[in-house]
Amino acid sequence: MPADFSPLQAIAKEYEDLRLSNERLAADRQARIFKEIPACWDLHEQMISLSMEHALQSAYGKPVNEAEYHAKMQDIRLQKENMLISAGYPADYLEPIYRCPVCRDKGYVNGEPCVCMKKRRIEALYEQSGIQDYLKTNNFSTLSTRYYEGEDLIRFKKAVACCHEMISHFDTRKDSLLFYGTVGCGKSFLSGCVAKELLDQGYSVLYFSGIVFFDELHQNSLYSGIQDLYNYDLVIIDDLGAEMTNSFVTTALFTFLNERVLRQKATIISTNLNLSEIRDRYSDRIASRIVQSFQLLRLSGPDIRIRKRLQPESED
Repeated sequence: MPADFSPLQAIAKEYEDLRLSNERLAADRQARIFKEIPACWDLHEQMISLSMEHALQSAYGKPVNEAEYHAKMQDIRLQKENMLISAGYPADYLEPIYRCPVCRDKGYVNGEPCVCMKKRRIEALYEQSGIQDYLKTNNFSTLSTRYYEGEDLIRFKKAVACCHEMISHFDTRKDSLLFYGTVGCGKSFLSGCVAKELLDQGYSVLYFSGIVFFDELHQNSLYSGIQDLYNYDLVIIDDLGAEMTNSFVTTALFTFLNERVLRQKATIISTNLNLSEIRDRYSDRIASRIVQSFQLLRLSGPDIRIRKRLQPESED
């Protein structure tokens, strides 16, 4: 199941604030109407009295005429609605206010997340991911093999199959993928495909370009929330190797990879470097950790971005 990821705790606060705001609004409306239409207050008291009497009779096992009780309550409701309409207010002006009438803005129904809560969680996860706009056009619905041939096509299809395999078993098995190969051959695109599918299922995904990832770490903006970084269901580091490499980068990368492996969390790395270059640029132990813990997927072929400009999709 998707992780109980800490940034999502803010959503519970959103729901609480919404309930309080709507309760205040309902109370203000009630005070206004009872002041403007005193007869409405009398009807309100009648409903309370009937409800309490009904509850007491049920509690003490006394016979209750349910049909008569509901008929009386409905009659009072109709009288209130008619008074409101006559005064220029909507008939439901005094009803409780909910954004979601299913869960009444609690977020849960019978202990399970409401549809509205699931939707809000996914929205929040997209906002957190850092690639919300990118995923609108880079996902499986736009996947095409028309720019690949021969060995390049075989490699791309294998990578696509591995992405689907990762997604289908993500609940029980946290695979990590390394996409490496030539510039513009679909590495970032496939990372986006996986990210969108997992976000839509409610998993937490975080994206960084390699340069931004190490820059953020260096500026300490992530250290205060480093446990959150380690606990994301999926972290994507795109274009590893574009950053300036130094001792800090090497140490930070190994610490990150090692901690993610120990916590059994999935990571996707895309890079233009081959395995030998990864070892030479970073260290033997980083290369070893990647080889041991990642599925290595080499992609090759022409720069798809350039091919698309020269050969638009509308042309055969």
